[in-house]
Amino acid sequence: MELLNPSHEQFPNPSTVPNRLKTFRGAVIGLLSNGKENTSPFFDRVETILRDEYEVADVVRRVKSNYSAPAEDELMREAMGWDAVLSGVGD
Repeated sequence: MELLNPSHEQFPNPSTVPNRLKTFRGAVIGLLSNGKENTSPFFDRVETILRDEYEVADVVRRVKSNYSAPAEDELMREAMGWDAVLSGVGD
């Protein structure tokens, strides 16, 4: 019998936690879907609440090309321009 260790052998690069937003008013919020069907109706409601109750400046909706893979580099670069990102899984 061979036992395998599923942990990753490399350590991630250190990162910093961004400051919390004091308010959503005037913010650009990204909604990142994993591409599964049930994410869309959930994000429809989230977008309505963000616009109507929190007065965000804009809601940007994007869908990953592969639900099981990390977001593409281009998408990650775009997200750097958003004030906050909500990522959703439609299972």
